[in-house]
Amino acid sequence: QVQLVESGGGLVQSGGSLRLSCAASGRLFSIRAMAWYRQAPGKQRELVVSITRSGTTNYADSVKGRFTISRENAKNTVYLQMNSLKPEDTAVYYCSAETTLQTRDYWGQGTQVTVSS
Repeated sequence: QVQLVESGGGLVQSGGSLRLSCAASGRLFSIRAMAWYRQAPGKQRELVVSITRSGTTNYADSVKGRFTISRENAKNTVYLQMNSLKPEDTAVYYCSAETTLQTRDYWGQGTQVTVSS
């Protein structure tokens, strides 16, 4: 299994920045890619950005140029640096891991990001 723990959410004013962290543990060798998703009230969960084991990234158009995904392999942690935040970025942000295990996808508990106008 893989365990994911997010941290770093909070309340920030429009134009501000936040950095989310996702610490992974467990069968790390099985992870093929990691991603950040978000879900706003009344909306479907959407992909924010993903990063493969080889480092290939895929950003949603809505966050390109503002958000950056990175990872620190020594700490088994993936980060999401969010700059120039907008009220429409308000959502619960989830970290996910795509694995080669029988249970393919794992999710963190989510962290709330609220951007005030």
